[in-house]
Amino acid sequence: MHTPLYDCPHCIDKQDQSNTSSTSRPDVKDIDIIVTYSDHSGAVQVRSIKSGDLSASWVWKSPGDVTHDLTKNSLSQIVHDPFPPKMSSRDIVEDSSNDHQSGVEMPQTQASPMHPVKLKRQMLRRERRERRTADLIKQEKEIDNQMQEVAIERARELDTTVRGKYSIWRKEYENPNSDSTVKLMRDQIIMAKAYATIAKAKNETMLYNSLIKHSRESQLSIQEATTDAELHPSALDQAKAMGHILATAKDRLYDCVTIARKLRVMLQSSETNVNLSKKKSSFLNQLAAKTVPRPLHCIPLVLTTDYHLRNYEGKDFPGKEKLEDPSLYHYAIFSDNVLATSVVVNSTMLHAKELDRHVFHIVTDKLNFAAMKMWFLVNAPVGAAIQVQNVDDFTWLNSSYCPVLRQLESSRMIEYYFKAHQSSSLTAGSDNLKYRNPKYLSMLNHLRFYLPEVYPKLDKVLFLDDDIVVQKDLTPLWSVNLQGMVNGAVETCKESFHRFDKYLNFSNPKISENFDPNACGWAFGMNIFDLREWRKRDITGIYHHWQEMNEDRTLWKLGTLPPGLITFYNLTHPLERSWHVLGLGYDPALNQTEIQNAAVVHYNGNYKPWLDLAIGKYRSYWSRYVMFDNFYLQLCNLNE
Repeated sequence: MHTPLYDCPHCIDKQDQSNTSSTSRPDVKDIDIIVTYSDHSGAVQVRSIKSGDLSASWVWKSPGDVTHDLTKNSLSQIVHDPFPPKMSSRDIVEDSSNDHQSGVEMPQTQASPMHPVKLKRQMLRRERRERRTADLIKQEKEIDNQMQEVAIERARELDTTVRGKYSIWRKEYENPNSDSTVKLMRDQIIMAKAYATIAKAKNETMLYNSLIKHSRESQLSIQEATTDAELHPSALDQAKAMGHILATAKDRLYDCVTIARKLRVMLQSSETNVNLSKKKSSFLNQLAAKTVPRPLHCIPLVLTTDYHLRNYEGKDFPGKEKLEDPSLYHYAIFSDNVLATSVVVNSTMLHAKELDRHVFHIVTDKLNFAAMKMWFLVNAPVGAAIQVQNVDDFTWLNSSYCPVLRQLESSRMIEYYFKAHQSSSLTAGSDNLKYRNPKYLSMLNHLRFYLPEVYPKLDKVLFLDDDIVVQKDLTPLWSVNLQGMVNGAVETCKESFHRFDKYLNFSNPKISENFDPNACGWAFGMNIFDLREWRKRDITGIYHHWQEMNEDRTLWKLGTLPPGLITFYNLTHPLERSWHVLGLGYDPALNQTEIQNAAVVHYNGNYKPWLDLAIGKYRSYWSRYVMFDNFYLQLCNLNE
């Protein structure tokens, strides 16, 4: 008979009182069982229990019982746990008692069979542990993958082309006192000048001379330094010496009212000088931007000369049958700059597909017509059709039809443009200098509002400025659904910038009653126009209406963007920003990745890529499409 050995005396009292072992075994007498065990202190204890107190799970066996082998056989069929738990003293004593009762001696290291219910529970626990482990491993792999993706994305967004001071650390980790000594010395110079003026007024000659001397020495120590690291090693000693002389001046000359008055005068004088410098800088900047470099002035002269000497007047471009075919891709470029126009055409064709389906319509002025035509006769792009026209040949474009031409001929406009410069200084009349740009006098700038008249048989035209560079195939633009709109353009508003209130005068009721000041602006430079919708909605008539209302320039300043915003108000379909990236002509802090991924980059602003003013890091996007090995460019010394 198996006799259990309990770990503690209290276990006997916790046996199920509803045990029915005596009824299940009526042929077995109530036998006394001697139990030997060790208590918590290690002492051996002996206790007697009744067999009737045992649970029904105990099995009675005897050496002569035929069921003994059956029991062994049935137990041998139980699947043992591959990871058996550590045996307790109860299990060991139970096996020992079993061996004595049955008369069979078994090795003490052999594990006893496990009950099927307990085995099932252990198998379920093991399965749960394995599933949990697999889930944790999978989750860890997913987290690792996400971290790698984030790291790769941040690495792509990192602009490594920014020059100057650059740190990957957050700003709060920068040393806030990196220029503390420079600022201290500049403040000392200001106070020294203030005290020097007071000392001179009070005939303190020695103190005055000392203050002026230390001011000059401090200024020489600082020079152009902006941080303490750039200062001369002796600068700190100079700051200490200046501190001593200022302390002396304060003891002898300090008067709160006098010092405050003097500092106020110095502040006003500094503000006046700053404003004067800004105006001079603006004037010179505008002047430099409008000055034509010698090579660009040379190129049209040489081309015009060859055009007439080599009798190219009678020659024309091939592919005339394509010029009015609406199924082809038509581009409109209005420019008097031969080199810039060639870059637009070259960059477009280098990225274009189906080369024989592209048609370029170039309109220039009378002065540059021969040079423009000569360039493309000699350097015709492969597969493309070219048309060069003279704007002066458009007889329908006259002052009786076009309000802008009529206004440009008015005496007030002539006064504004041609007499504003007759002043005694650079700064007089310098307000809004950019609006005195000569391009506003050219009809090439306003011809964009007459596209249906210029191309009466075309359905869609892609308008391109001459200061853009094409970096991708543009043919998908003809498939863009404009949803009934006339103009497809990239919007330029970011937060509160480049909205209607920046371009239009909303203090005028004609503007405020018809337009939303927070409406988003858009850009000229790359626009897809649906000429069928244009004709249906009479867009040119809308332009004429508002242009006549602005004859006194009270609705907007000069230019084409403000009337464009008005004319195409609620008629512009926004394109994806990647189609057209602007700002390369004025903003040195553009995102380099956006520039590289853009279909068109635009050098809008004064810093055109063909000028010495150009932003250096953006120039290569334009210069890579210049044909520097061309005979005419080499003749005019245009080099990389």
